Parts: sequence; structure tokens; C-alpha cells
Amino acid sequence: PSPSPSPSPSPPARSFACAMNIFRVSGDVLHLLSILVLLLKIHATKSCAGISLKTQELYFLVFVTRYVDLFWNFSSLYNTIFKIVYIGTSAMIIWYMRRHRAVKQTYDKDHDTFRYFFIIIPCSALALLVNSQFTVFEVLWTFSIYLEAVAILPQLILLQRTKNVDNLTGNYVFLLGMYRAFYMLNWVYRYMTEENYVQWIVWLSGTVQTGLYLDFFYYYIQAWRQNRKLQLPS
Repeated sequence: PSPSPSPSPSPPARSFACAMNIFRVSGDVLHLLSILVLLLKIHATKSCAGISLKTQELYFLVFVTRYVDLFWNFSSLYNTIFKIVYIGTSAMIIWYMRRHRAVKQTYDKDHDTFRYFFIIIPCSALALLVNSQFTVFEVLWTFSIYLEAVAILPQLILLQRTKNVDNLTGNYVFLLGMYRAFYMLNWVYRYMTEENYVQWIVWLSGTVQTGLYLDFFYYYIQAWRQNRKLQLPS
């Protein structure tokens, strides 16, 4: 008799296989590289000049609310490792900027004055009103999606106020923007290859997030092409 065909992968396995495409992995690597570049800048130079503590604290809030199920909802080793790394490195950056004896002296609190409630309150209200399921964990996850879309605002405003941007800070923001751009390519790929893949909240929030970087991308590429220091207009 002919051999039996191999069993088809289960729906969760197929979904995970589609999710782990080259665009998703590239986006994750770029995100990780952006964090490593920022940690390198802070650790090597003992300076956080040009870095917004407000943005770093917002990102920490994003990761904590998104990965609140870390200890009981296991989907893959890959996801678990990245969740731990994101939370841990965010906490480390905040510790450096708030507690490290030398680094905290370089924090530009006079220019990093963006008020949290202008971001957190609207994102909280939107998560309560617009979500896919009204449960605690789903609302927290939706809140993290909305918050991540605009968490970079304090950083971009700080760079505009200080105008001159050092190379490592510029590379950090550029890599962070490219991570989101690759995630958009991941969504397009999944939409074309995965049945019933629709995530309007993620798509719209990610589009807004990527749009916030477009102005920075323009000046970053111009500075790179002209081999000069990155400067942003006021």
C-alpha cells in the first residue's frame, strides 16, 4: 500500500508558520538592534543626551501591558525570549537614565517636557471603546498597540528641539522606524498568504506609527547622502 500522507499542520502551527516570515523576523532583528544601539550609546559614552526618558517609559508601559500574560501563555520560545528581552532592556535603559550616577547627569529634562497624559489618556479611552473583545487582557493588549503607535512622539519632539542629533541616537531612531516598516511588509505578506488574516487595529495603528517617522527618515537619508551630521528643523 502507498504510504499515508503526512498529517497537515494544525491551524495554530500554520498561523505561526505564516507569521514567522522574513519580514517579521527582519522587523524583530531591527527592533532588537535599535535597543542594542541605544544601550551601546548609553553604556559606552556614559551619556543619554538626546534620548527621551518619556519615550523610554512609554515603551516600558507598552511591553508590560502587552506581555502581561508572559508567565502563563506560552506560544513559542522565540516569542517568549523576545518578550523578556524587550521588558528587561527597557527597564535597564530607564534605570540608566534615572539612577546611574554619570548617565543621569546628562539627561536633558529641560527639553524632554512632553506630558504623559496627552498620550496615555486618549490611548486608554480608545482601547476601552475600540477593541476586538472586551476583556481585561484584550483591552490591555489593545492599549499597548495604540500606545506604541505614538510613544515615539516625545523622542521626535526632543530631537527637533535640540536640532543636532549624534550618530548613535540617529541610528537608534532610524532602526526603530525601519522595524515598524518591515512589520507593515509582514502584514501585507500575511494578508496575501494566510486565510482570514485581518487585524484592523494593528494595521491602522502601525500605519500611524510608521507615518510619524517619515519626516525623520527624509532628513536622516539626506544627511547620510551628503555625509554630514543629522540636523532636524525646529
